[in-house]
Amino acid sequence: MQLSLDEAYALSRDVLLSNGMNEQHAAAVARSVVAGQRDECHSHGMYRLLVCVKGMRSGKVSGDAVPEIHDIAPGIVRVDAKSGFSQVAFDVATPVLVRKARECGIAALSINNCYHFSALWQEVEALAEHGVAAIAMTPSHSYVAPAGGKKPLFGTNPFAFAWPRPGTPPFVFDFATSVAARGEIELAHRKGEKIPDGWALDRDGHPTNDPQEALQGAMLPFGLHKGSALSAMIELLAGPLLGDLMSFESQARDGGIGITPIHGELIIAFSPDRFAGGDAQENHARAELLLQHIVGQGARLPSQRRFAARIKSFEEGVRLDESLYQEICALRA
Repeated sequence: MQLSLDEAYALSRDVLLSNGMNEQHAAAVARSVVAGQRDECHSHGMYRLLVCVKGMRSGKVSGDAVPEIHDIAPGIVRVDAKSGFSQVAFDVATPVLVRKARECGIAALSINNCYHFSALWQEVEALAEHGVAAIAMTPSHSYVAPAGGKKPLFGTNPFAFAWPRPGTPPFVFDFATSVAARGEIELAHRKGEKIPDGWALDRDGHPTNDPQEALQGAMLPFGLHKGSALSAMIELLAGPLLGDLMSFESQARDGGIGITPIHGELIIAFSPDRFAGGDAQENHARAELLLQHIVGQGARLPSQRRFAARIKSFEEGVRLDESLYQEICALRA
């Protein structure tokens, strides 16, 4: 199915409104899933409407929560999402985080008590548009075995970074600390496709290419002990540091329902202008020199494929598998 971006947004918004979200939440979540579809990040695109609606129908996710902001220190802001999806909480806290980063040079945002499914590049990219660099991290449900282990403990635990580039899209990367995003295995299962070697273990701890066995077993961290250590760091920084849940605690809270993870998120923003001490323009130029050297060797920058897909989607719209399109339309009932 081919949809314009406006049609994709209208369909997503209607589905969310008809399942109990108010206008503010439906608009924010619809923008998020359409952005994923637009940039051909299908595992975080309109496919996510299925689990969003499942969460709403479970009665656990609030579709009309009013996030509560706590200004707790010169360089820290905390927002309680009140059991809503993370998008509205991020939207209302962003101006405070940016202001604090510009004043202090560095500032942190803690989003607590949120259901989170969106790709982190959306959040750090939005901050880069305000002229600040940013990193973001969050746990999820316990899907990933630690290096050397066989049982799920960590989440996919994504980590993202954005660097602002005046007049051009920011330098952005966003990756799970698992070998692949959970959504990629779910999509392979839906399509009846195999997954690559090294992605997952079955329930008995044996390597598997069967996505169904992988979903019932354990995913693997990227880079063995390196990815495992980064995943543990994210559990700690976006869990106990924020007074929120780690992945295995989020999994227990879910109780087998199978909805979006509930936990915290840590976002740290940096002001290049404040850190530069009056030499911001020169330092931005030096940063651009680094990026030019990367592409000058024939390498590509992270997210270049995504930005190219975005341009194409603005011109041609987005594509959905017809079966997924029909499932999404049926959710409006």
